[in-house]
Amino acid sequence: MSEAAATPQPATKSAPQKAMEKLGLLRDIDLALHLPMRYEDETQLTPIGALREGEAAQVEGVVVDCQVELRSRRQLLVRVKDDTGSLLLRFLHFYPSQQKQMSAASRLRVRGEARVGFFGREMVHPVVKVVEEGTPLAQSLTPVYPSSAQLPQAYLRKAVASGLARADLREILPAGVVPKELPSLKEALNYLHHPPPSASQEALHEHHHPAWHRLKFEELLAQQLSQLQAQRERALLVAPALRARPGGLHEKLLAVLPFQLTAAQQRVSEEIAQDLARPQPTHRLLQGDVGSGKTVVAALAAAVAIDAGWQCALMAPTEILAEQHFRKLIGWLEPLGLKVAWITGSVKGKARQKMLDAAASGEAQLIVGTHAVIEDKVRFAKLGLAIIDEQHRFGVAQRLALRNKLKAMDLEPHLLMMSATPIPRTLAMTYFADLDVSTIDELPPGRSPIVTKVFTESKRHDVVDKIRMAVADGAQVYWVCPLVEESEAVDLRNATETHAELSEQLPGTSVGLLHGRMSPSDKAAVMAEFSSGRMSVLVATTVIEVGVDVPNASLMVIEHAERFGLAQLHQLRGRVGRGAKASVCVLIYSPPLSDTGKSRLKAMAETTDGFEIARRDLDIRGPGEFMGSRQSGAELLRFADLQEDAPLLVAARALAPRLLDQHPEAARRQVARWLGTKAEFLKA
Repeated sequence: MSEAAATPQPATKSAPQKAMEKLGLLRDIDLALHLPMRYEDETQLTPIGALREGEAAQVEGVVVDCQVELRSRRQLLVRVKDDTGSLLLRFLHFYPSQQKQMSAASRLRVRGEARVGFFGREMVHPVVKVVEEGTPLAQSLTPVYPSSAQLPQAYLRKAVASGLARADLREILPAGVVPKELPSLKEALNYLHHPPPSASQEALHEHHHPAWHRLKFEELLAQQLSQLQAQRERALLVAPALRARPGGLHEKLLAVLPFQLTAAQQRVSEEIAQDLARPQPTHRLLQGDVGSGKTVVAALAAAVAIDAGWQCALMAPTEILAEQHFRKLIGWLEPLGLKVAWITGSVKGKARQKMLDAAASGEAQLIVGTHAVIEDKVRFAKLGLAIIDEQHRFGVAQRLALRNKLKAMDLEPHLLMMSATPIPRTLAMTYFADLDVSTIDELPPGRSPIVTKVFTESKRHDVVDKIRMAVADGAQVYWVCPLVEESEAVDLRNATETHAELSEQLPGTSVGLLHGRMSPSDKAAVMAEFSSGRMSVLVATTVIEVGVDVPNASLMVIEHAERFGLAQLHQLRGRVGRGAKASVCVLIYSPPLSDTGKSRLKAMAETTDGFEIARRDLDIRGPGEFMGSRQSGAELLRFADLQEDAPLLVAARALAPRLLDQHPEAARRQVARWLGTKAEFLKA
């Protein structure tokens, strides 16, 4: 049977069958690749008299008593006996059928954790099998699979064993390409589903066994092949060739900028300009740390597109970030005669229609906005370049919608994605293997270093004293809270309460409030007050996480810092340190801290390097959470670990182009076996 063939299903599906579908267990190969999360040892029996408290063991004995007792609660008590002693089995939840099954004189094989109770040795809710005397023991460790409430282990074990037997596990890869020390795929899967009693439980659990290495290698190879295929398919598409004219808009913009580009900004701008000049669609990620100057690089790319007679769209995830871009770009580009349109959900009525008409007619050469830019009603005359900021916040469908805006012309726009969360190397080699990556690896001159300090909630008054001194010295302060209003579910200080407290504790100081529930006009008014310096302290929720640029702000306080993700903390910290003043970020936490919370705060205190922060964040959260919505929730790597398995990743990355060129059918089957329809996620 081929990898793509679906397992036949009856017309009416049972609850376990529906549960299997939810787990993605649709094909025989899916079942074969559904690997155990742990194992139970049912290959040996322990005499009841030799049981040790706290240890899991399997015993066999004859039932000598079976009755339901009504003490503090109804429970089924079963006593079994062998030649060395007796054992009480206690069931607090049971069915009448179980009582009947374990009736007197039957022989039971029981597995569970032994403990010493008031009535001697006992097991609570053990696994029980009715057996005949002399029933042979299991010959391999018993797998325990990831499951759900509607999918019993016995049913799943039978389904997996059946799928494993039917699945086509013949070698797809040509001879000589798999590392010699690894077993065949069939050997690896048979071993992992049914390991011998002598197998190292640690090697199995930690995924260090050669059988695991074979699966990881195959998975990484399929992922690399899929990325490479997507990249080559994109190279066959046609995009407008966008070239900057000598003395044109690109050079004029460079001439009017109030600062010099850093060497890194110049380098990445040239990389992007070379991409745009080609008639194939650019698919580039521009990454740089907080405050490294990605916006001006985006503006220069937009200038190239507009200079060539095409439009540019810039999409940001929040209205505040989109507005920050809008104001900067208007300041740089409008004096050069460009028309910039502003499209967000808050722009309504005639003002919205005017912007839509300007985009559709080509009058607006640059269109800036939120996800509203990709709505069906938004039409472009000639969209040549799409820029997506904080790209990880947009799902696959949203990015595809922006790319599809040129479908009527049989063209693809160039796509430039930006991220202030640097991508660790191993992650870039997997999830972003089909992207060209440009990195701004230096900050503009004149930026002050940020010192990060960690305080417990009990030191809150000391923090307020620091604010008082900072304001007296002419500085401005951010105070970030996780919630807007009081929540019964989560006991966190909220922005409105903190604003009231700080207003009282800092008499004579202008304290503002900014949160996501305010109207766009109210948000804009508050930000204008703070940006102008007329407001000294801004209490805000995470709406200020990205894009806000006030050089005079030099103190950042983040309350309940343990509740924020590491990348989010780093983004918030990046709102200060944008001017010449020495800047401080204060993290306030409420004990006790979880291990994850400790790791995050420790990382923040030890480094301000965004690349190191990203590496630690990947360690803490894993690739699935780190990637956010890029794959719309589809975890493409189930087995491989990006840190531990870097050598396997390097080998798979080197093999992928050779396999695709020399053995295209083998490459196609490898991707189908491992990714199925998930490969489509990589094309966005």
